[in-house]
This record gives sequence, C-alpha cells and structure tokens, in this order.
Amino acid sequence: MKLLLSGGCGYIGSHTAYEFLKNTQAQIVLLDNLSTGFKETFEYLQKKFPSRVSFFKASLEEVEKIDAFLASNHFDCVIHFAASIIVSESVANPLKYYLNNTVNTTNLINLCVKNKIKNFIFSSTAAVYGEPPINPVTESTQTSPINPYGSSKLMSEWVLRDTALAHDFKYIALRYFNIAGSNVDNTAEELAKAEGLGQRSLNATHLIKVASECAIGVRESMGIYGDDYPTADGTCIRDYLHINDLARAHLSAYEYLLKEQKCNIFNVGYNKGYSVKEVVETMKKVTGIDFEAKISPRREGDPAILIAGNEKLLQHTSWKPLYNNLELICKSSYEWEKNLRNKA
Repeated sequence: MKLLLSGGCGYIGSHTAYEFLKNTQAQIVLLDNLSTGFKETFEYLQKKFPSRVSFFKASLEEVEKIDAFLASNHFDCVIHFAASIIVSESVANPLKYYLNNTVNTTNLINLCVKNKIKNFIFSSTAAVYGEPPINPVTESTQTSPINPYGSSKLMSEWVLRDTALAHDFKYIALRYFNIAGSNVDNTAEELAKAEGLGQRSLNATHLIKVASECAIGVRESMGIYGDDYPTADGTCIRDYLHINDLARAHLSAYEYLLKEQKCNIFNVGYNKGYSVKEVVETMKKVTGIDFEAKISPRREGDPAILIAGNEKLLQHTSWKPLYNNLELICKSSYEWEKNLRNKA
C-alpha cells in the first residue's frame, strides 16, 4: 500500500508515518512545505526505513502541482495533517484558518476524487465541540465551536461528509484532544543526538512542551491563562494524549476503513482530564525542577473543560491506549527537550 501524508514532516504526521512504517509494509510519501514541519524528521525516517519513505515539497495552495503528482502516483489513502492549529491565532486571524484549513482541505479532497483516491483520514479536533455542557463528550455531542480553528475543522468535516455521499469516497475524521510527549521507541543514542521523534516547534504553545522548556531553562517562566474557570482549581481541564497512542489511532482507523468501508468519526483521548495546574505540578515532580508559572488573563476561545469520551473508538477499532500516564507523557517530553537543547 502507498500512503500520502500531508503535513507529514510535522509533529503528529511524522509520528504517524513512523507507526505505519514500523507496523506495515507501506510506502509513505510525506508532503510538506516545511513552514512548520522539519526536514530532519523525514531524514530520520528515511534513515530508519530505507527505500520506504520519500518527500514531496509542496504547499496545499499549489493545486496544479499536487494534482500532477497525484495523477502520476497511485495512492491507497491520504492522511491529512497539514493545518494551522493555534486557537488564539485563529481568533486574531480567522481568514488564515478558513483559507489554510477549510479551503485547502476542500481542494485536497477534490483532488482525491479527481484522481480516484478513495480513502481519506482527517485530523480533526476536540475544538469542534466548543464549550460542551457535559463532559466527557461523545461523537454525538452537539458541535458548537467557539473559535475559528474549531469552526474551520468542522466545516472540513462537512465537506468530507457531503463528498462521501456523492462519490465513491470513504473517510475517517479523528477528533484529537491534547497531544504531547515524544516517541517511546527513541533509543538512548538517538535521544543523545536528538535525532528521534519528539515535538519540534518554532514557537511552542502546547502546555506540556512549554512546561518542558521551562524545566530545562529555555524559558524563564510560563503563563497559566486564567484561574477563574468553573473547575476545582480554577484552571482549564484537558484530556492529554501521548503522541504514540494518537499515531496508533491512525493505523487502527486505516484498518477500520479498509475492513468496514464505512465513513466514521472518532474521538481520540483517554476519557480522563487534568487541570493546567496539575500538569505544571506533574512536570515539576518528574523533573525535580521548580519553575515559575504566572497567572495570566484568559485567552479568547479556550473552553473550561474538554475530555474525550473514547468508547466508540475502543468498540469499533483495534485501538487500545498504552501510554495513559501523565507522568510518562511529561517525562518523555522533558527528556526530548533536554537532549534537543544539549545537541544545539
């Protein structure tokens, strides 16, 4: 089988590529414009799995270029990661999100139909639920996004739904919750060289990565955005998912798609939430390092609580969580950051 991963040099895309390469005989093409992805992740995968992974540099706006590439290659499935993902930025610059997320996704779906690619796995988000009245949320919970990021992803889900009704085209939308950590298969040597798969980022916004950067001294302090939410300690609660478990969910979704030939939507999370303060204290505990976390004003577009009801994914696919441990997630993130900075 041959798979195209858009945004494949990014954090989630590269880990998912690794999971497929490790567990199947798939040929993988990573499509990326490297605006937020890193060529080093491709080079690591290419070294690890010679002759089975290649790189195609392109932006999704380059429709004719991608069309020609798809026409000259047979792909069994597209796994679509490429997107803008920062909630606060989406509030400040909504047009960027509708153009980069919804319009570009629609163009890619159109190219798949045109070039007879019948299977599509989409990176969606828990942000489609907005501020749900009840947690954990299930896939049948009413979608009501409160920021343009969530809206742009939900609109893409609608495009997928309507395309599948009109064409010989099947899709899975995976609604991610909060992703963190680094590849558990990184060897000590790889970590020492910072060549394994972790979370590279030019301007980190993810809580656990930011806390890791504070623990290694790259940041002097971090912000806790709001302590007046209706939660036990006043800070937002999220479901934190280890990156390897998320990557495995894509493999399980692909297996489901081939076997069942049905479209579906699945939450991907642990059905367990932690507050921002709990995450910060856990990072301090596993690293033995105290760092400053300042209370800052709320960010626009942040819901108070988002926890994944994951029963549907557990029932309908082979996916089982292996790394449901906040300490493990924090420690793997910290070890990656420490060795990445030591290399630099």
